[in-house]
Amino acid sequence: MEANSMIAAIVKVVIVIVIGRVVNWVWLRPKRLERCLRRQNLKGNSYRLLGFGDLKEMVQMFQETYSKPINIDDDIIPRALPFHHQMIQNYGMNSFMWFGPYPAVTVANPEDIKEVLSNISVFEKLPHNPLVKLIITGILDYNGDKWVKHRRIINPAFHLEKLKLMLPAFRESCNDMVKKWVRLANENEKGCCEIDVWPFFQTMTSDVISRTAFGSSYEEGQQIFKLQAEQVLLTLQVLRSVYIPGWRFVPTKLNRRLKEIEREIQASVRGIIQKREKARETGQAPSDDLLDMLLESNRREIKDNGNNKSMGMSIEEVIKECKLFYFAGQETTAVLLNWTIVLLCKYPNWQSKAREEVFQVFGNQTPDYDGINRLKVVSMILYEVLRLYPPALIVNRVVSKDARLGNLSLPAGARVAVPVIFIHQDSELWGEDAKEFNPERFSEGISKATKSQCSYIPFAWGPRICPGQNFTLLEAKMALSLILQNFSLEFSPSYAHAPMSVMTLRPQHGTHIILRKL
Repeated sequence: MEANSMIAAIVKVVIVIVIGRVVNWVWLRPKRLERCLRRQNLKGNSYRLLGFGDLKEMVQMFQETYSKPINIDDDIIPRALPFHHQMIQNYGMNSFMWFGPYPAVTVANPEDIKEVLSNISVFEKLPHNPLVKLIITGILDYNGDKWVKHRRIINPAFHLEKLKLMLPAFRESCNDMVKKWVRLANENEKGCCEIDVWPFFQTMTSDVISRTAFGSSYEEGQQIFKLQAEQVLLTLQVLRSVYIPGWRFVPTKLNRRLKEIEREIQASVRGIIQKREKARETGQAPSDDLLDMLLESNRREIKDNGNNKSMGMSIEEVIKECKLFYFAGQETTAVLLNWTIVLLCKYPNWQSKAREEVFQVFGNQTPDYDGINRLKVVSMILYEVLRLYPPALIVNRVVSKDARLGNLSLPAGARVAVPVIFIHQDSELWGEDAKEFNPERFSEGISKATKSQCSYIPFAWGPRICPGQNFTLLEAKMALSLILQNFSLEFSPSYAHAPMSVMTLRPQHGTHIILRKL
């Protein structure tokens, strides 16, 4: 009897502790953080338990704005980030919003942004929902020593000298796409055709990653890309709901499908790596693709530390980095090329300038590395596209310990949000034409355009700046050069301007363009 009473007492204590922690998580802690922020004159909505903070309203606004396209001349921010736009309109940049029980303080001052993006031991990457980690993982997701180790191992694969070796793969994939367009145009006696360029760019950049990362064609990696495309859309549903600890174990249809996709992707990537290791044993493995460079860098790291395997990456960690290559490498370049084509259609004078430069540098010859590095106008255009249509619209961090940021005292657990697209279009930083397409602003390079401020961050900034940015720009220049050598571009009457934030800034209804052979 006494034993039963003791067990009952222990159960009661456990229940009280669990309830106390839940109440603290969903109410007491958020209200404490809110009071701390309001004392510093930061403004925002009051924390709402039943609305999951601001998430419910945020999702409703997304659904409403995504129900219809906008005019090509309209500001894209209210459509791409409707809730953030409304909050900044209501409360100004010195504001905060709620993601479930977590407040996110908007950081817009370039000096504060520099501190957030450089002080990575205090302003850490957010701990993602475990279901989101199925796609956003690897170096993109790590903090501390683990991030340092992975960055050190990965960096050598993205040195410019290594990227030169990948140029033939860029050229082959881009050429394949352009040849398809030429065939389609030749089917019309006027030498023109209407196509949706968005899926072509997705296929082409997927092919580039397959060739450069794994030495295989798009067909071999096709299933991985199909699965990851589905994974992105399902992950979006997860991102727009509040994270409930343990919810990933509930066998919902969404959870089951995400885990099924993950198992298939893991098996495919593992198979590619195992084939590579076997080929290496027989001396048949390539030595100029990202996977081999990653494996070689990993082996060197282990060897240099007395063959201590803990100093390198495990096979599971290599798989995660390979998955990240597949997703980030394909997605970033595809969206950059997509919005570049949109803006060149909108501004035919800049299209003409870019084409003139491409012919001046290459004539009708295939673009090469040295020539690509001389493309000043094309570079200016790509920089400006990244300013107006950055791949990631917001960079989020979490405060790991109480910290000062400018005049603010931020408590541990608060989040900071760097609204990239707002910073890129801030007239105080960029002038009265901040929302206009003007590549000329980059005529003397990025540092002169930004006055050396931390106000241009399409690939983030500081220690965590994207290691693949040169890869993306080199691939984009190759593709754009080949396109401009063969076609003039204009909008199709069916084009619908609908930028949509789905992990990156994508075209919701595709990008329908008329291609005319030169």
